[in-house]
Amino acid sequence: MPTEEVALINGLRVHYTRAGSGPGLVLLHGWPQTSHCWRKLIPELARTHTVIAPDLRGYGRTDKPRTGYDKRTMASDVAALAESLGFESVSVVGHDRGARVAHRWGLDRPAQVDRLALLDVVPTREMWRRLNAESAMAYWHWLFHMQPDLPERLAGADVAGYLGYFFERWTVNRHGLDAAAIDEYVRAFSAPGALRAGFDDYRASFPHDSEHDDVDAAAGRKLTMPVLALWGSAGLPARLPMREIWLDYAEDLTSAEIPECGHFLPEERPEAVLTHLREFLKAA
Repeated sequence: MPTEEVALINGLRVHYTRAGSGPGLVLLHGWPQTSHCWRKLIPELARTHTVIAPDLRGYGRTDKPRTGYDKRTMASDVAALAESLGFESVSVVGHDRGARVAHRWGLDRPAQVDRLALLDVVPTREMWRRLNAESAMAYWHWLFHMQPDLPERLAGADVAGYLGYFFERWTVNRHGLDAAAIDEYVRAFSAPGALRAGFDDYRASFPHDSEHDDVDAAAGRKLTMPVLALWGSAGLPARLPMREIWLDYAEDLTSAEIPECGHFLPEERPEAVLTHLREFLKAA
């Protein structure tokens, strides 16, 4: 059975779910969610792995400091968590913002990441490089969330309404996000500091995350471990040449599109995601 635990990491109280035994497998959620998004995958993945699903810095039941939302710092949090649990290396699955943390983890500490699965994202650097009128319309929330103070004021007036917009617009299989799950996310982002922390995650995208990514790109550094890129057929990344993009960032790439799926892959199409993850992890 999964257990809910807390660890003191980098001065933060980090909440995480742990289940199973065997090789380490870390699951990193995105925005506007928490580790709760992995609930449909954890029992099956725990049959073969020790699954660790933390709430990232600023999210869920983890502390919400004023600083440290660049992906290098957030990756150091989860790396330290894995180390504290006795794992020299782990496989990592990241979705949305969590995939950006996972990407940075794989670049900064390649020896610690055995295999890396990235769900429904393109690299942050690639987002900025490809920004045009069409992509800005699709990813307007990035630019809005990066503004100082205003997103907290406007979204804070109706947290359920604001988050509900994304759960409605970014899904194909809306039954995957049931009312209880949405209530959990609304509760999490209604906590003091939660909206600000989530928006600070986006605010770190430029210049901090972008600068870190540019340095790696200029040095020719790529992800060296096996990488699995998955995306939903109806999600925003599906509008881009996903495989071609990730081939520029990963030396060993497997990729697939999940049919009839929007952005929230682990909840909309958990069986399809599990099929791909089982095959990918089995190859280790």
